[in-house]
This record gives sequence, C-alpha cells and structure tokens, in this order.
Amino acid sequence: MVTVEGEHMPAGPRRLGAAAAAIALLSGCGAAEGLSAAAPDASPAPDAGTCAAVPAAQAPAPTSVPAGMGTTAEDGEFPREVAHFGGTSTIDHRPERIVVVATGQLDGVLSLGTVPVGAAGVPGAGLVPGYVTHAFPDDADALAGIASVGTREDLNIERIADLDPDLVLANEAGAGGGLYGQLAEIAPTVLTEGNGVNWQQDFRLVAAALGETDRAEEVLAGYRAHAARIAGAVADAPPSVSMVRFSAGRTRVWGLASFTGSVANDAGLARPRPQCVEDTSVDVSAEDVDRMDGDWIFYSVQGGGAETDAGTVLDGSLWDGLAAVRAGRAVAVEDDPWFLNAGPAAAELVLTDLERVAEE
Repeated sequence: MVTVEGEHMPAGPRRLGAAAAAIALLSGCGAAEGLSAAAPDASPAPDAGTCAAVPAAQAPAPTSVPAGMGTTAEDGEFPREVAHFGGTSTIDHRPERIVVVATGQLDGVLSLGTVPVGAAGVPGAGLVPGYVTHAFPDDADALAGIASVGTREDLNIERIADLDPDLVLANEAGAGGGLYGQLAEIAPTVLTEGNGVNWQQDFRLVAAALGETDRAEEVLAGYRAHAARIAGAVADAPPSVSMVRFSAGRTRVWGLASFTGSVANDAGLARPRPQCVEDTSVDVSAEDVDRMDGDWIFYSVQGGGAETDAGTVLDGSLWDGLAAVRAGRAVAVEDDPWFLNAGPAAAELVLTDLERVAEE
C-alpha cells in the first residue's frame, strides 16, 4: 500500500453487516502493534517550524450534522424527512437504488451496508477505486456492476434517470449542487456539504438519509479509536507530517482544512509550518520543494505521472536534499484514499499509512 523512499520508490458534519465488519477489520488490523489506546490530553508545544494538532472542537473539520439538519426519525423508520444543504427531502422507504455523484459518498454508502447502482467518477481515475474493492471484498461482484453516471464535474442526468434511483446523494460543493433541481425531479436528493474536510459531518448526514445512524456511529468510533492509538504513541514528541500530491498540471501541499489534514490532526500529528493553513491545499512549484519537507513526507502521484512534475521533483537534487528524504521517511501513498475520496474506509487507510510514524 505504501513504499518508502529508498525501498520501492515509484518514478503517485447523527449516529452504523458486511461493510461494518470490513471497516472494523481495517481499524483493528491496521493498528500497529504496541500503539497506546490513550490519546494525549494536550498537544506538546510545537517547534517554530511546525504547528501542533489541536482538539477536535478547535479543528477546522466539523464532525456533527449542522443544527437543523438531519432527521428526527428513528433508524429504520420510513417515510422520513431529511433536512440537508439543499433543503428538505422526503424519503418514502429505505433506499435500495442509490446513485452517488460525489466520490467520497461511494465509500460512505458502502460503509453503511449498501452498494449504489450508479456513481460518478473522477477523470483519470477508476469508477471504483482499488482501495474500495479491497475494503469491501464481499461486495466485489456488485461493485463491478455499478453504472457510471459521468464524472463529478460532468454528470449525465439522463443516465441517472435511466437507473431509476430511489435516492440521489450529491455534494453542494460539486456539480450536483448546481444540478440539485434536476436531480430532485428524478428522485429524493440529499446534498451533503462536500469538500473532504467535512467528511465526518457528511457521513452522518448520509446515514440520516439511509436510516443507519447507529451504524455510522460504530464506524466512526472505530476510526476515533484507531486515531487515538497513534496519538498516544507519539504524544511525547509528535512528528510533523507533510502531504504532497502530484497531479496533472498541479503540485500541491495539503493544508489543515483537508481530508487528510483532519485525519492527521485526529492522530495527534504536527504539520510543517508552510502547510499550517486553513485551506485544502496550496499550489507549489518545482522550485518550492522546501515547502514539502517535514519529519515525514507522504506523497502521491496521480495516474502514471506523465503529465505531472513528479519526475522532475522526485529525481531532482532539491528533493534529495530534504530532511525527510535523507532520513528515508518519504512515503509514496495511494492517491485515491488520500486525496480523491473522503470516507471512513479511506480514513482508515490513511491512518494505517500514518502508523509508521509511531513505529520509530
């Protein structure tokens, strides 16, 4: 799942089966042996070049459904009204034919025990990311049968209608937000906020729509326990973790207000000062390689990397001079869970990758 520089370097905001078991397995088996289950009460003062993790209440990542949203219905009770970022939708029965038009929602719906009939993809990536197939092996055949409804930037409304869905899930922040009226004419449509940093809030809102809030809380409890084990193991001296993504035409470092930034914070890890920004990411040039450094670097290259700066940077002397690279702490990670999808299974995989910082 990960490779380390010098070993196998490549030249990429209510309450939860088989899917729950998959998440539990990821949480349990992914934890490094010997990690403490106790998280630190307070983060140690960071050095001048880093910013420390903060308590969840102070972090930019919301974890609860916003006031006035969600549902008052009990799990399994239908019809139900669900208030969301696009308004209020009535869902007559437990959804069985769901279309997801935001990447992280595929992960979320599977974690709640349902395989959607349709999904939107991301240009340059598979419709069903490899990490999803690995996280939900019992659903492999059904996953292979998911129909494409275009990409998250270019939805095919006719194809969505042809699938005769009983629920559409979309993000306010994506193309689905602008097409909410059209989608709602096809089926009840629930809009989550979108943007990876909101993944826990949005997962809870999806659970409210599906009537699976208890199941969602079980999944999130497993995630929190996994993160706490890492936080406990590094409590005395939390290392800083840098996050870098090479994609077509852009090289970015990931900020605090991002999916992976929120996961690192939950794990009690510090961030390098250039990445201590409340933004999803910051673009950097091939000459700004020093902004990528930290005690550890976790980086991905989208696709084959041909249209990225990865080759120039990773083969360059500036990269080789970074402290993390010299120490053998530059780790290549899977692009889909780290930077394209924001859901419970992806979060578990990111935590598993981050465990190595607690093992030294």
